Amino acid sequence: MAAMENDSRLMNPDLLPVPAEKQTWNMYNYAALWIGMSHNVATYLLAAGFIALGMTWWEAILTIVLGNLIVLIPILLNSNPGTKYRIPFPVLARASFGVYGATIPSILRGLVAAGWFGINAAIGGSAVNSLFGLIIPGWNHWAQHGTFVGLTLGGWIAFLLFWFLNVWVIYHGMDAVRRFENWAGPLVLILGLVLLFWAHHAAHGWGPMINQKGSLHTFSQFFVVFIPSLTGVIAFWSTLSLNIPDFTRFSRSQKDQLWGQTLGLPTTMTLFSLIGILVTSASIVIYGKAIWDPVSLIMMFKNPLTEVIGLGAVIIATLSVNVAANIVAPAYDLSQIFPRMTFERGGLITAIIGILMFPWLLLSNPHIYIFSWLGIYSGFLGPIAAILIADYWVYRKKILNVADLYHTRGDYTYRGGYNLNDMIALAAGILIALIGLAVPALKWLFSYAWFSGFAASFIVYLILMNRSQASLATTETTPVIALDRGGQ
Repeated sequence: MAAMENDSRLMNPDLLPVPAEKQTWNMYNYAALWIGMSHNVATYLLAAGFIALGMTWWEAILTIVLGNLIVLIPILLNSNPGTKYRIPFPVLARASFGVYGATIPSILRGLVAAGWFGINAAIGGSAVNSLFGLIIPGWNHWAQHGTFVGLTLGGWIAFLLFWFLNVWVIYHGMDAVRRFENWAGPLVLILGLVLLFWAHHAAHGWGPMINQKGSLHTFSQFFVVFIPSLTGVIAFWSTLSLNIPDFTRFSRSQKDQLWGQTLGLPTTMTLFSLIGILVTSASIVIYGKAIWDPVSLIMMFKNPLTEVIGLGAVIIATLSVNVAANIVAPAYDLSQIFPRMTFERGGLITAIIGILMFPWLLLSNPHIYIFSWLGIYSGFLGPIAAILIADYWVYRKKILNVADLYHTRGDYTYRGGYNLNDMIALAAGILIALIGLAVPALKWLFSYAWFSGFAASFIVYLILMNRSQASLATTETTPVIALDRGGQ
């Protein structure tokens, strides 16, 4: 093997394998992790959006359950190397993308995290705007003047105030985030239950809620909405299906993370989604239309005290989830790109990108939120998940040379630190997943964006890697180390 060289760009305390004594997370910790991440307004909007799109309550819950069972598979597959080798996602990606090429999935994953940060900031900003309308005289009059990129003056002020509140928490470090999360996290569940009990009372029982008929009267009408909606559910957690090693590297055992996640994700998402589905179904009975936005629904109560309490809960809960769920991952991702980047600076960069993505436009209606936002980014993340899984489980058979993941001359150097086979496979998957946006005849590929992109990248990656391996085995002039199968 060629002499290996350390590179400061490849290691910092956040990227190195965690010490064995820090692998303390048990099954309960992983179940609790998913409970905390699933109980958020974005989950409510996803489920409620299906009712707004015309599904019945049972069609919506079927879509939620099936989608989460499917996405649980890549989550568990990518969890294994995190626990076995105690490495985070950006380092795992080096095995397939190359020690420098891993910046590509890190950037794509980081951009999606920034988008989610912005979406939650937009939800919180909307709640702040509504709250100001209740407690500040004249706010609803002058705050409506002027519109810039889809937000009124009051909307911009409220959004930026909530955005600065997020940044303030970030700059107080992860300890502040954890302390805040401990008491603020459960608020969104409490809010959801309050809305559910209100809906039950206002709709005069469960019967009218579950008997509410959707607008998709034939199977063909349902199928057209179901497939992209199912893709949206998978896309919702496709981000975590990549960076789940960031969390499972702390697991005591494979059994702890496997069972904790298997019990935590599908059940939590189903139960909390059911709240959003039933409350939105009740809004059709009560108001004659589906109100999928909980902030708008709270403002329908016409009781100032109830509205203030409800909006306050949305603000605190959204702040809690946003900082905890959408900052940790991009902080690791930015460490891969800029190892000297601090957590606070990484969080600030993420927050700024979140503004530039104009997230309030993504929430303007359920079609944009589910079909455009979730559908498009699933076409990028599905292929990345496919490459990680194909490389670790099929090509390397779960064997990694951990030391070489941090060196410029080792098993994962490829060509200048980049695996060209990987780049081709990634481009092929993204092309197949998103080509339907430009070619109407292939629109069905976009409806299945996560699936089509995953399948294309999985197959292309293994074909190219096996062909390269076969070529190297018969070519003495090409260094075998570039494509050594992880120490096998």
